[in-house]
Amino acid sequence: MTQTKNLEVWLRGPINGVPDLLQPVAHALLQARDEVESFMQDFPEDLIWERPAGVASVGYHLQHLTGILQRLLTYARGEALTEDQLAFLYAEGKPTEATAQDLVQQFHEQVDKALEQIKLTNANTLAEVRRVGRAQVESTVMGLLFHAAEHSMRHVGQLLVTARVLRGQTNGR
Repeated sequence: MTQTKNLEVWLRGPINGVPDLLQPVAHALLQARDEVESFMQDFPEDLIWERPAGVASVGYHLQHLTGILQRLLTYARGEALTEDQLAFLYAEGKPTEATAQDLVQQFHEQVDKALEQIKLTNANTLAEVRRVGRAQVESTVMGLLFHAAEHSMRHVGQLLVTARVLRGQTNGR
């Protein structure tokens, strides 16, 4: 029997309490969390805000992963962003005193909050319209939740490549 711990999240089976149609969202968010936590172990603190070749820093991606997930879930609930959420958005990418592990932990906690919201999402509401941003662009509950998952995975990929490049630069010194 294969140990499920070593499998990607989507191969580990259904997530308890998550509606069937939202299992892919939960799987992707848990995969993102696993990859970030694994790859960011022992990441050099002096590299967190470095921007190799002008790309976004590891710190930015960690901040953005937390912020965008929170914002998209807010819209999925049919709510407007708060002043605190807007302030967080405008601060993304700006160096802070937070360590890499602090930022990883913030993302971990946001994924936990997302999973709780997903578990409480009534499958009958998935096609309901939700408005996004200042322009009030139309989406749906399902669209927002799926975008939260795919957008998170996109930034995880960018974070992993940037972190790998930075680690490679320091190993060559």
